[in-house]
Amino acid sequence: MTPAELAEAVLAAAHAVFADRGLDRSALPEHTTVERPRNPEHGDYAATLALQLSKKVGVPPRELAAALAAQLASTPGIKSVEIAGPGFLNIRLDAAAAGQLARTIVEAGTEYGRSDRLAALKINLEFVSANPTGPVHIGGVRWAAVGDALSRLLRATGAEVGTEYYFNDAGSQIDRFARSLLAAARGEAAPEDGYGGAYIGEIAAQVTARRPDVLELDEAAAQEVFRVEGVELMFEEIKSSLRDFGVEFDTYFNEKDLHDRGELEHALTRLREQGRVFEADGATWLRTTDFGDDKDRVLRKSNGEWTYFAADCAYYLDKRERGFERAVIMLGADHHGYVGRMKAMAACFGDDPEVTLEILIGQLVNLLRDGAPMRMSKRAGTVITLEDLVDAIGVDAARYALARYSSDSPIDIDIELWTRATRDNPVYYVQYVAARTASVGRNAAEVGLTRGDAVSFRPELLDHDKENELLKALAEFPAVVAAAAELREPHRVARYLEDLAGAYHRFYDNCRILPRGDEEVTDLHRARLWLNDATRVVIANGLRLLGVSAPERM
Repeated sequence: MTPAELAEAVLAAAHAVFADRGLDRSALPEHTTVERPRNPEHGDYAATLALQLSKKVGVPPRELAAALAAQLASTPGIKSVEIAGPGFLNIRLDAAAAGQLARTIVEAGTEYGRSDRLAALKINLEFVSANPTGPVHIGGVRWAAVGDALSRLLRATGAEVGTEYYFNDAGSQIDRFARSLLAAARGEAAPEDGYGGAYIGEIAAQVTARRPDVLELDEAAAQEVFRVEGVELMFEEIKSSLRDFGVEFDTYFNEKDLHDRGELEHALTRLREQGRVFEADGATWLRTTDFGDDKDRVLRKSNGEWTYFAADCAYYLDKRERGFERAVIMLGADHHGYVGRMKAMAACFGDDPEVTLEILIGQLVNLLRDGAPMRMSKRAGTVITLEDLVDAIGVDAARYALARYSSDSPIDIDIELWTRATRDNPVYYVQYVAARTASVGRNAAEVGLTRGDAVSFRPELLDHDKENELLKALAEFPAVVAAAAELREPHRVARYLEDLAGAYHRFYDNCRILPRGDEEVTDLHRARLWLNDATRVVIANGLRLLGVSAPERM
């Protein structure tokens, strides 16, 4: 019996009690939940429905709990129900009902943990979004790992997700990039406000190989060639690096397209229709202070130039007009001030920003070597890049390490820890269980042990306390996935997997799965093989959500 099935049984019992007592059934919720108590002595699961309903229907909570307990006692699979405190229900499952979960998981395979919790939601998820002036730095890599994991979680819970990378191939940063490339091609030092690092020389060499005549052009023409060609080469490198990191986007959106298609004028028209635009000092403004912004924002300067904020407005409207009900944007730690103006902008369009716009802020990442932060990249010169991180600890460890912590917390990634083949390395600890469960399967086949068919499976034999502990941990996976998606917190999956790995190790150490020597294969061996294989399924499903492999050998 899964937690969801038990919750349905609790709700069904409540319907029966309300019918028997003539209570108002409109007070009953559409869904309820059960939770694992912190103290195992309090049972397998706890339900608080009696406490939630007592005031609504005027029945003391313990009296209502007693009625629910009596109803639940006859439910197949429930061993006992006890009333605790002011009206908690502590529920124990019989071994057969608990053990049946192993078969449920194995038969569900990759579908176990998936749900339709967010099936009605169409989300645009924008992350990384660095301009193509250099390799992806470690802050952007954090969003690559977290954003990709979040897209997988949202899809696993039924949402329709479009992932998006937004970039700009114009503006002052690109101008400095082009001048830096031109200087490198000429063998000159980088401009004072330009970009350094070996990658500038590499890109400049590729441009001159494509256009051998570029240095014969006048200054403006040469700079334009380096701008166009250099941006293309740099962006292809960024996409390749992200692809090698396991991250690909559904859409790569160029800000220039907004200008070329007249989207900024279109957005301005829409905002005028909402009555939020005014003219002052020769410029065109948006009255964002109507919705809590600290100042109104310029859309078009007095010289006729559009502002970056105007492009932000047009881009948001474009997402909404493409049918996305919610725009989720992941930004770096230096963008806290961006949140208020963007929320106000959404409100200026007539939207509810709490529904249609969500901005996640990620904190800084340090890569530590010998206990000290690394500051310089061999290739980028000034910042630690995606390649630096992957070279240091590998893709799996990098993705796991970046997704393992809440995004609003700064993190230090210790190279020595994340490359260590020991249990204190979190990704090794989890992947080791993936490999061990696969090894058990191989060894079982060698001695002629198979699970047998589902009909012959005897789940009631899984009554050891370590088996029960592992089953309860496996049962939590769907709820963990749903919570991680709804709260935008992929780290919940990583921490869950570490807890699950611990439960499996304790099971493995205390419950012999394979027969010894000439020992006859028994139904208990088969039942434990079901449980082993169920663990393999959940570990693999969880790691897949983080974009991390589940190796069969280590």
